[in-house]
Amino acid sequence: MAIFKTKIVFIMQERRNEDRREPEIVYSHAVKAGKRIYYLDVKKARNEDLYLCITESKRKAAGEDEAPQFEKHKVFLYKEDFAHFMEGLEDVISYIKGQLGDIEERQAFEPEHAEEKVEEVAQEEEKPRRGLFSRFTKG
Repeated sequence: MAIFKTKIVFIMQERRNEDRREPEIVYSHAVKAGKRIYYLDVKKARNEDLYLCITESKRKAAGEDEAPQFEKHKVFLYKEDFAHFMEGLEDVISYIKGQLGDIEERQAFEPEHAEEKVEEVAQEEEKPRRGLFSRFTKG
């Protein structure tokens, strides 16, 4: 009888753990936007249905000795709401563009161009500089 009770307790604990676990991410896309990163995660619910989880992650100011901390906000979007959500999103973006005109997009960080910039700065540093007091010193 004790073995039977132990097995039931074990099964109940397993089910509780299943209920607590994070839904599986089946597809993900990260959008870096300045100090923020937006994660667009497609997750699988327990009933095998898919939904979208949009997470905004923003680095919080921390002291020099502290580990970085992030502030996160999540929005869950279900398939039956996709069309209405897109319609609303397109509407408000259109409104903003109508009020502000064309919106300049944020430039993406491209590592290959960063190396060119470093080389340009290094070449500028090699050039002799003439400061305010250079005429009074030799060299």
